[in-house]
Amino acid sequence: MNRTRIILLTLILVVTTTACHHRIDLSQLPPDEALQQLDIQIRHNPKDPELLYARAKIYVDERQANNAINDLGRAISLNGKEAKYYALMADAQLMNGNIEQSYQNLNRANELTPNNTSILLKMGEVALYSNDYDRAIDHLSKVTAEEPDNITALFMKSIVYTEKGDTVNAVGLLRRICDLNPEFGPAFEHLGVLYANRLNPLAVEYLNTAITLDPTNTHALYALAMYYQDREEMSQAEEIYKRILDIDDRNYDAWHNRGYIAMMYYNDYELAIEYFDHALTIAPNYTLALFHRGLAHELMGERSLARNDYQAALDIDPNYQPATDQLKKLK
Repeated sequence: MNRTRIILLTLILVVTTTACHHRIDLSQLPPDEALQQLDIQIRHNPKDPELLYARAKIYVDERQANNAINDLGRAISLNGKEAKYYALMADAQLMNGNIEQSYQNLNRANELTPNNTSILLKMGEVALYSNDYDRAIDHLSKVTAEEPDNITALFMKSIVYTEKGDTVNAVGLLRRICDLNPEFGPAFEHLGVLYANRLNPLAVEYLNTAITLDPTNTHALYALAMYYQDREEMSQAEEIYKRILDIDDRNYDAWHNRGYIAMMYYNDYELAIEYFDHALTIAPNYTLALFHRGLAHELMGERSLARNDYQAALDIDPNYQPATDQLKKLK
């Protein structure tokens, strides 16, 4: 479920807040200017943990995780009783991929402020990233017990159910989210993907709603194109792949799939190779594009070029069985 993880990463709310009472209001300044102001204040007040926290929050927003961790470590050494310091430290650690350390900091924050739904939400998020689905559901259910309409918690629960294979509960939660917030595009998209996996025509309605809410949503467009492709409705799929490439001409999956359609359904091998070339220029290690370009060469009678592509796919993934099988046939 990599796709749903990508969606999830774009949805989780940053729920910590910055406390800067009796100081210059930095909220309206660009990050670099705000950091300069905080550098000056910290030089004059090096033992003020709130200043260190404020600077760390900007570092997290700017994805400078190590700088944030340094400042938060100092803040915690000065005042180890502030839950928000540990919660922000968890964000910085998660940004660095340190899942267990992130969870430990959230546990400490939860000890300081028991049943804080913002912290429980983050704990559910980290548990989800570590594939600890039972722990994720436990934390998220505590959130929804206090806040039944918490969209983020409901959406994360739907992700957990999806990854556990429980699409019935996932669909139920997603429909509820759509009722609660008809402008929450990710829920419509995820519903569309679930229905598309079953080739259910409801996929079109949900995915089109997601696309209407965000016409640049290439993930929803791609899911819709794949739905049509899987149903062998190639003209519709081709049109949507074109739309994707108008938005993002470096979408190598769209280039590859256009090549696949040209090769397998229209027998236009030269055009297929052109599209596969586009995909491989963007993603040189795209084994499926290499394999299909080899197949297009083989179908054109260009056996040597076909061998080269199959071998290139195996150089990337020695266990890629389709390329092994085709090489054997060409011997």
